[in-house]
Amino acid sequence: MEFLRPATLAEALAFKAERPDAVPIAGGTDVMVELNFDHRRPDALLDLTRIGELTTWSTSDGTVRLGAGVPYSRVIAEVGELVPALAMASRTVGSPQIRNRGTVGGNLGAASPAGDTHPVLLALDARVEVASVRGTRVLPAEEFYVGVKRHSLEPDELITAVHLPAHAGPQQFAKVGTRNAMVIAVCSFALVLRNGEVGEVGAVGAALGSAAPTPRRAKTAEEFLAAELPWGSSDALPDSLKRRFGELVAEATSPIDDVRGSAAYRKHALSVLARRTLTWAWDDYRTGERVCA
Repeated sequence: MEFLRPATLAEALAFKAERPDAVPIAGGTDVMVELNFDHRRPDALLDLTRIGELTTWSTSDGTVRLGAGVPYSRVIAEVGELVPALAMASRTVGSPQIRNRGTVGGNLGAASPAGDTHPVLLALDARVEVASVRGTRVLPAEEFYVGVKRHSLEPDELITAVHLPAHAGPQQFAKVGTRNAMVIAVCSFALVLRNGEVGEVGAVGAALGSAAPTPRRAKTAEEFLAAELPWGSSDALPDSLKRRFGELVAEATSPIDDVRGSAAYRKHALSVLARRTLTWAWDDYRTGERVCA
């Protein structure tokens, strides 16, 4: 196995153009597991850990540009106030050691349906920045996932950053597992309420993980909630609205039975997560006080 170790992004892209079969490795929290269990034996690894451009983040015009190599621990500590749901999801990833190594870019590269950050990226309408020697392009997160552990990258492309709205409004993330972290999600859910002023209709982002072949938005549930929420009000939500939202989220799934949970359980659990996160997010909206799962 050849080990390629570029020092700059330009050098990494040149390596990737010459060796499109080279597997990128940053934190290694997914790749090394596959190697250790002999599930994968690539001819080359492309080490991205020395590339400083990938480990920075910045804000501009209300958008956070998060480098693909920024670890979860820094997302929690540095970006949590700007993108709360991403920080919530990051706190559920692995152990502290894994959070110090793993990255959102790596989560995207693995493209697992159970990846913890995927529902957040979808609910926030995130955009994924990718690059090659041919140039840079930015694609919606919704177009990034194309199948089970499959993404829309070209063979010579690398993920360089994720673009997210800052202060997008009340947002929540929750997942079901045998414990809060160090576990693969049985199912997960993210919700974003983009603030609507009095007399205006706000927008809703709702997305689920580990309950379909790819992470997926619950579009019918989003449309229902955007139309039915009493935007601009400080009233609590009726149970009937929360129940209907949960039902629509469950209908957006196409889960399977596996060792972590049955399809029926996943549907039920997601309807519960949808109701809970809606309650928390709406309380944040009407009181201005964030409630964390």
